[in-house]
Amino acid sequence: MKVQLVKLAHARSGDKGDTANIGLIALSDDLYPILVREVTAERVKEHFGYLCQGEVERFELPNLGALNFLLHHSLGGGGTVSLRLDAQGKTFGAALLRMEIEIKEEEL
Repeated sequence: MKVQLVKLAHARSGDKGDTANIGLIALSDDLYPILVREVTAERVKEHFGYLCQGEVERFELPNLGALNFLLHHSLGGGGTVSLRLDAQGKTFGAALLRMEIEIKEEEL
């Protein structure tokens, strides 16, 4: 079945220059392996489409039940030079939570 990440995780986001940073935190310990399996750097890049012009890096934080993503070249230059409405990546976490993943019904 398809489920949005908002049913499985919390997210926080911000920026450093032209790189958006998204922390994706599982709602419970047993949901973390699902995030690791399904929320790849490639899928995140695909989800953000044209907004992310560079590489997406993923870092696993199993002790926190979290994944951290860096979306390079995704803020139109960042901060004071960008013409984007969200030049600091504050809404990227909420946007990631809208991503749908496939899971087995019994995994919920």
